[in-house]
Amino acid sequence: MEIEISTPALLFPAVSLLLLAYTNRFLAVAQLIRMLHRQSSERQNCEEYKQIGNLKHRLELTKWMQFFGVLSILLCTLSMFELFLGLFGIGKQIFGLSLVAMCVSLFISLWEVMISTRALNMELSDMHDRCKIIEDK
Repeated sequence: MEIEISTPALLFPAVSLLLLAYTNRFLAVAQLIRMLHRQSSERQNCEEYKQIGNLKHRLELTKWMQFFGVLSILLCTLSMFELFLGLFGIGKQIFGLSLVAMCVSLFISLWEVMISTRALNMELSDMHDRCKIIEDK
C-alpha cells in the first residue's frame, strides 16, 4: 500500500489542537503554583506543602507530553518531506514513529489527568470534612 503525502498531513490539525490543550494545562498548573507560592509567602507557613510533590510531578508530565507532541509533529513533517522526495519506505517508517510519539504523548496526558483528578478529589474531601465539622457544631 502506497502512502500519500496527504496522509501525514491529516495529523497536523489534531496535533495543533492537542498542543494548545497541553499549553493550557501547563498554564493552569503554573498559575496554581504561583498562587500557592504567594500564599505561603504571605502566611509564613507551609499548609500547601502536601501539594508541592503533586504539582512537581504534574509539571514534569506536562513537559514530557508536550515534548512527545512536538516530536510527533516534527516526525510527521519529516515523513511528508520523505514522501515528497519519493522515499516511500522511509516516509512510512517515520510516519509510524510519529504515531508512536503521539500515542506516548496521549498516554502521558492521561496519566496527568488521573493525578490531577486525584488531587482535586483530595481537596473536595478536605472541604467536605471541614464543612461537616462546622455543620455538626
